[in-house]
Amino acid sequence: MIPGVHEDEARRGRTRYTLTETEHGHAWGVCAEAEGLFGEPRRGTYELFGWVPRAEAGGWFGHSLWLVPDDASLGPWLLEDAESPGRSPGTDGLVLTGLDDHEGPPEGHRGRVRVHDGHRWLGSCREFTRVLPRKRPAPPLVLRGLAEGDQLRAALAKGTRRALDLEQAALEIRDDHGEPLTERLLWARVGAWRPSSYGSDLIDLELDGALFRPVPEYARPVWERWFAGPPGTTAAWAELGTRHRWVWHDLVRERTAYRTPGDRPAHHAYELDGRYVTDEPGLYLALGEAVNGPGGYFGGCLGALVDCLGGTFGYTAPATLLWRDAATAREHLSRALAPDGVPYDLFGVILEVLAEGGMRVTLA
Repeated sequence: MIPGVHEDEARRGRTRYTLTETEHGHAWGVCAEAEGLFGEPRRGTYELFGWVPRAEAGGWFGHSLWLVPDDASLGPWLLEDAESPGRSPGTDGLVLTGLDDHEGPPEGHRGRVRVHDGHRWLGSCREFTRVLPRKRPAPPLVLRGLAEGDQLRAALAKGTRRALDLEQAALEIRDDHGEPLTERLLWARVGAWRPSSYGSDLIDLELDGALFRPVPEYARPVWERWFAGPPGTTAAWAELGTRHRWVWHDLVRERTAYRTPGDRPAHHAYELDGRYVTDEPGLYLALGEAVNGPGGYFGGCLGALVDCLGGTFGYTAPATLLWRDAATAREHLSRALAPDGVPYDLFGVILEVLAEGGMRVTLA
């Protein structure tokens, strides 16, 4: 539960953001605006030398991009939310950027590497290296019109570097109906604070932006739709492209952390609208809504689907599922690639997982 602050919130109006101390759960403060929530996350940049394309690709390369070395002793490397500005000028190389955590590519590799997006081979290179980007100061995260909690007020009054290091915190986010939507973890270090134009007893609190990963700017339109409240009908995501469908799915999954859907009794009959299952996020969005209604969650990968079939996600085995327009999913999901590049039938695997979880599927 998002804790409150000892303030008259009705007098202050609607609040969307709560900065919460994660160890003990007290609220540092609440506010209606978080400037810097959206921005450009720090991304790894790689140059792939000797790039030989196998498919047309540019701009956004994919949600999960796999770099598969020819050296069989090495496993594939993951680059998430991969983009490319195109060819490196004056070279035969391709520049890639993406979110590269501890599972991401190494600093470099000398040897042939093939690249795929989970569905098709995009090309290969003879070697790659990580390019260190030019250092730029990260813009701060500014909580505007913040109503201070007692602990924050005391820390600001003290004013020492130790007191202003609030350590790990969660920026908890509600929709416009006051319902919990999601949160972002950060290391909250106060850089500055000043009186706010939002009210005489409110402040604008500036936090070190280098310690916060902003939500990508391209995700803002989807977030704005969810700020207005959860969807009232199924397939509200249908017109979105694959990249924005993944953003929608992330919010569906994160919002579920605040809710425990009541499990329907065994032998329930579900129905899946398969008209828009043209990609992987569309599959899991449609399946989530078939089980748990508009904005519902029921897995986002094979492992998560297995967990959901085990119970406490709105489902009790055995049950039946009528999958309408299943031919759409069969057409778009039958040809997939595992991380190591081995082809498999994702549509067929989904059917097997559902059957093993006690859901008897009828294709229509």
